[in-house]
Amino acid sequence: MPKQKKDKIILGITGNIGCGKTTVAGMFKSRDSLVIDADEIAHSILKKPENLKKIKKSFGEDVLDETGKIDRKKLADKAFRNKAALTRLNKIIHPEVISRIKDYIKRSDKRFIILDAALIIEAGLRNAVDKLIVVTAKKEQQVLRAQKRSGLREADVEKRLKSQISQNRKLKFADFIIDNSGSMEKTKKQVLSIRRALVC
Repeated sequence: MPKQKKDKIILGITGNIGCGKTTVAGMFKSRDSLVIDADEIAHSILKKPENLKKIKKSFGEDVLDETGKIDRKKLADKAFRNKAALTRLNKIIHPEVISRIKDYIKRSDKRFIILDAALIIEAGLRNAVDKLIVVTAKKEQQVLRAQKRSGLREADVEKRLKSQISQNRKLKFADFIIDNSGSMEKTKKQVLSIRRALVC
């Protein structure tokens, strides 16, 4: 197993639904970086037979599609109904998501490790990153972006926002803040400024 380089920088990028954190993570991507997408890891974990059984037992067979696979929209509808349901889902997937993230970080020989994850703070991963970037946007933008990207109703977006630590609270954990409420060009300038600060 490769040893971790002393000059490796683990950069966490977080933000609430619709803020554009994944877009920002993509802007940091380069030849000397690895981007870890926590959502992609979670989706792959949900496909595992043992987790499928746990989901069926906890949420019922009506969260499956006609092929017997998990319908993520149906599962999300149930999971975001209340805090207890979301906690049950997180207990199934979070431990393995966190384990995989830490393993990817340990094995990578890239200079920059970019962790794209909405729940860095909520999942207790703040100490796993060297620097934390919180991406922000106006609430109206968050709602519209989430609706456009995922086809969610406004009420569904509100439920997801309530399940996350508020934007203002997340800012208290930030080493850097990116305001993604303006143009893409303005966001890129902020990304370049942070990247310059990290390599100095």
